[in-house]
Amino acid sequence: MRALPICLLAVMLSGCTMLSRSPVEPVKSTATTPAPEPVKPKPVRPAPVRIYTNAEELVGKPFRDLGEVSGDSCQVSNQDSPPNIPTARKRLQVNASKMKANAVLLHSCDITSGTPGCYRQAICVGSALNVSAK
Repeated sequence: MRALPICLLAVMLSGCTMLSRSPVEPVKSTATTPAPEPVKPKPVRPAPVRIYTNAEELVGKPFRDLGEVSGDSCQVSNQDSPPNIPTARKRLQVNASKMKANAVLLHSCDITSGTPGCYRQAICVGSALNVSAK
């Protein structure tokens, strides 16, 4: 007699679990597949800007002076790393390339103090040139 209520309970529970299930329908995607993004071309790197330290190196080479150009490296406070002349020269080259120059005649590189906004500053000044190949 004890087995009968346990069997009925098992049948009722299995029947309830069958009622709570809903048939599974495949999910329909309303979104379309995204189109592949166009391939971005690699950025064009400007030609390297050569630094001339002596004007005699330009003798016999045709060139055009594009104007004065400068580059700097700033030490904002006493705790920052000191200003760097190679960094100032690199920025000089970058600024010259923005002027469409392919060479720079370097006039000077100096480290100065008391520049507004900088504790100490390395600055390089030169002339941006467009040197023609023979």
